[in-house]
Amino acid sequence: MKALVVAVAAVPFASALLVQLFGARLRRGAARVSVGAVALTFVLAAATLALALDGHAPAQFALARQWGILLFDPLSTLMAVVISGISLVVHVYSVRYMAEEPGYARFFVLLDLMTGTLLVMVAAGDLITLLAAWHLIGVLLYFLLGHDARSRAAHRYASWTLITYRLGDLPLVLAAGLLYHAYGTWSLPKIFAAIGTDPRAHAVLGVPLPEVVAALVALAAFARSAQFLLHTWLPYTMSGPTPVSALMHAGIVNAGGFLINRFAPVFVHTADVLPGVFIVGLITALIGSSLMLTQNDIKKSLGYSTMGQMGFMIMECGVGAFALAIFHLISHGLFKGTLFLGAGGVIHSAREDDGVPKDDLYTFVVEKRPANQRRPWILMAAITLAVPVVILMAAHFLVSQDYFQEQGAIVLLFFGWITGAQLIFATYRMRAQNFWRLVVLSVFSFAIVIVGYTLISHAFDLFLYPDASFRRGLFAAADIGAVRFDALVGLVTVSIVAGWVFTYYSEQGRGRRREVRAGRWWSTLYALGSREFFLTDLYTRLARALEAAATRLNVWLRWV
Repeated sequence: MKALVVAVAAVPFASALLVQLFGARLRRGAARVSVGAVALTFVLAAATLALALDGHAPAQFALARQWGILLFDPLSTLMAVVISGISLVVHVYSVRYMAEEPGYARFFVLLDLMTGTLLVMVAAGDLITLLAAWHLIGVLLYFLLGHDARSRAAHRYASWTLITYRLGDLPLVLAAGLLYHAYGTWSLPKIFAAIGTDPRAHAVLGVPLPEVVAALVALAAFARSAQFLLHTWLPYTMSGPTPVSALMHAGIVNAGGFLINRFAPVFVHTADVLPGVFIVGLITALIGSSLMLTQNDIKKSLGYSTMGQMGFMIMECGVGAFALAIFHLISHGLFKGTLFLGAGGVIHSAREDDGVPKDDLYTFVVEKRPANQRRPWILMAAITLAVPVVILMAAHFLVSQDYFQEQGAIVLLFFGWITGAQLIFATYRMRAQNFWRLVVLSVFSFAIVIVGYTLISHAFDLFLYPDASFRRGLFAAADIGAVRFDALVGLVTVSIVAGWVFTYYSEQGRGRRREVRAGRWWSTLYALGSREFFLTDLYTRLARALEAAATRLNVWLRWV
């Protein structure tokens, strides 16, 4: 068991060493060595996951006395399979994609080092190993994004990413220092056990230690997962090689969700941190999804899509659905990696022919012209509001009859209801020769997705957190009070329904004045989105002001 766990992390590093030493002699064969090593890593990681699924108890293996601890547990084995699998796809894609680029062997050395470091991070069982891997990922990403030494833009935004990562590392370093000072050990299992025994044993300035540590860990996760105000590095790192973009958006940026899950035994003893995490994730999801729609560059649009998805992942942690966040992390990694690797082909095809037929769907989506033939709106309103609720409640009742007792579960159901209702509402506004067939297919597809999503997320719950009381504790840590919760849900529901009603009635009258007014509103919103709410302009001005102040200080001190 120990040899298997160690080999999963060691094989990529061994491959990197071989390619570095013999890359000049191997030439193009360096890629075959790297791909073969990552394929072996994937097989070994799958073997560890199979052992975990077979019921082997979690274990830890120390490579040194105080640090170098590797964990064998459900979370580490699952993440190891995801990382090695995505890395294998990226390696295979890079064999031909990077063939004409300078530094061919060096690129695969960096890919192998990144893969091995990610595997060490997810298996780290002590704070020193976790911090070392966490820091090294940022350094390696800097070199990967700036692989093309001729591109000034690539190096500029690689530096931007490195600075953001370093700022995000500070809270995690501080959290590690507080934990070691309180418990006198670097071992994560020992720290978690001590916190579980007496969560209130230590405090920082009168605040319980778990609250402080959880808040610091959340801040570190925000920087790594591009949450709002710390997100500007993500959409601007597209000047690097496409395989790096795929690996970053499919794996590296998901590290925030993993970190929060790794410290779940700390978050379960908090009272005020998870609601704040939820708010940050919600704002990020809304802004990221909005900015995605206003981009005219496909890779930048995918970057903001990743920001929105990371917001949803952090939201799921904020409501206590930690295992669901891991499922979301994996799903997002698979489809976003595929989208990035296929972006070049899409751009090439679009230059030859946009391939969009001028049919009714195109007219609705692009020209924003709704159908002329309307169905009875009262009946459609009833279907829109009621059908998603029935599907969601039935699906979740299959897996847990007490699922509806937790606020976090209700929030997830609420967002599922919004998604389903929006789907049916959009269907109502579309043209179709057989309208009711379209509605039935939409509802059926929604039901299949929800049932599958519910069953799979429940399986993740049982695998990652088999203790039912611990799962309930995570949901309880996300509670905000019954009165505030009911008021918030009611307010958001009324706002969304009012928006649907407004959209419906705004299309009934088609006066010239109303169309002009609506066009101005859309133009203003598009201008804000296309300028990314002026956040990048603000950051640029702040950077120039700091540079000018530093210059004046250097002149005043006669350092220059």
